[in-house]
Amino acid sequence: MKVFIENEKGSLEKNLFNEETLEFRKTVTVSRPYPYPYGFILDTKSGDGDNLDCFVITEQPLKTGTIIDAEVMGMFEDIEDGEEDPKILAKMPDEPTTLEAVDQEMFKDFTEHVFDHLPGKVKDIGKFYGKEKAEELLAKSKT
Repeated sequence: MKVFIENEKGSLEKNLFNEETLEFRKTVTVSRPYPYPYGFILDTKSGDGDNLDCFVITEQPLKTGTIIDAEVMGMFEDIEDGEEDPKILAKMPDEPTTLEAVDQEMFKDFTEHVFDHLPGKVKDIGKFYGKEKAEELLAKSKT
């Protein structure tokens, strides 16, 4: 799958792009630094109408605006203001990363608090799932 990197690991900036043209729109500040490179999977649609979101579990310094090939590892449920907005967890094809090595509590803390600066924003985190469930979601989300 092809992932467009919007936000770099460690950044407090959330870059917003037009998900169809990949044109940069603006940058906003968030309340927590991104724990891993974050972006979206090209040619997909999620429950919120945007492309399917994706964290790439890697130590590689992936830069904003980069498109990479990645392999799905799993996913977790994320409900933002009542809308389903699941997050795919992926890895670089040549890295031995496993889903068991993923710190679920860190993702829960990040996701619940990344928008603390926005009054009234409600984020609920559900279950984490493995590769099979993530691949099912990816297949249903293809456009």
